[in-house]
Amino acid sequence: MKRLLLLASLAGALPVSQCAAAGLYLYELGTEDVGLANAGAAARAQDPGTIATNPAGMTELSGSQLSVNGQALYGDIAYTLDKDRPRSGGSPGNVLGWYPGGSVFYSQQMDEQLTLGFGMYGNFGLGLDFGDWAARSLIRESTLLGVTLQPSAAYKLDERWSIGGGIGINYGVFSFERDAWRGTVRQVDRDWALSGKFGVLYKPDERTRIGLNYSSETRFRYQADAAVGNFPLPISAQVNAPRQLMLSGFRQLSPPLAILGSAGWQNWSRFGDSELEIASASVSGASRLRDSWHASLGAQYQLKPKLRVNAGLAFDSSFYRDQNNTALTMPSGKSWRFGLGGQYQATATSSIGLSLEYLTSDNARVSNPLYKGSYRHPRAIQC
Repeated sequence: MKRLLLLASLAGALPVSQCAAAGLYLYELGTEDVGLANAGAAARAQDPGTIATNPAGMTELSGSQLSVNGQALYGDIAYTLDKDRPRSGGSPGNVLGWYPGGSVFYSQQMDEQLTLGFGMYGNFGLGLDFGDWAARSLIRESTLLGVTLQPSAAYKLDERWSIGGGIGINYGVFSFERDAWRGTVRQVDRDWALSGKFGVLYKPDERTRIGLNYSSETRFRYQADAAVGNFPLPISAQVNAPRQLMLSGFRQLSPPLAILGSAGWQNWSRFGDSELEIASASVSGASRLRDSWHASLGAQYQLKPKLRVNAGLAFDSSFYRDQNNTALTMPSGKSWRFGLGGQYQATATSSIGLSLEYLTSDNARVSNPLYKGSYRHPRAIQC
């Protein structure tokens, strides 16, 4: 069995992505994808993490392989009120801080054509802590955690074409906390949702791979049974993840050097401002969201026989139509990500990887008069 022990990986994309890049997704779930800033993710097919990025890539893996990944994202996302009155609590400052993550992937080659796999990962979610600020009666904390269990299968049609798919069994936990006259009010709800992935891998020659992956939307149904007078709770569409397409390419230019690239699309316009139930009634205003786009470019270099170096650059457009009218709980904007990492083959059956990614995003302005303000120069790093 080939075991990949990935000790640390910095993924970025603030739930922005925040766990994510263009929205709530974390594109990168393994060490090398982090160092490449997602470049070539649907075509790389070098480890079991391909279960999440393109299940068809499992046909490139021999025997049994295990990948264990740990992540820790730190976000510097400070919210500043236009009318900052410290005596009443003032602005909350940085609302993100540390955010952990991780994943496990396993693949098993059954024969020359069929490979089965299983993945457990959390690639979307967000935890914001506003603390004891001026609008704490509206929101103090908001957290969404999502975990996906994904059994998958891949089949090699011939020497050039492979197909693969997986069923995502998603478990989500949503919590919301605010202050009230009788003390802190906390609401917690949980839900299950199904999603799917389908991928195709094409190899025109032994040095080139082209991959296309489709991910369906994940739609949770949470309920929040309280409001503050006639004011709706300041919660946005952070509870769902959109469908997306990712097209990637991999080309081995020479024995030590390979270049990789990806282009992607996320269907955020499908969602309204809120997908929650407030007092058992659906709350969904006119959508401020639009579809977002992703592009990334990276390179791999075999520095030594046992050491491979990765580097990548990625751009994601904003899913907001107007950056001056964003949601308080989704501080997103167009983003740039820079990745760097390495993979060391410790033994014939195990390797160790370490990667780092830095994200910087556009300013986001909240126009709601109850807590009008802005997120200035959001940035994140994961380690």
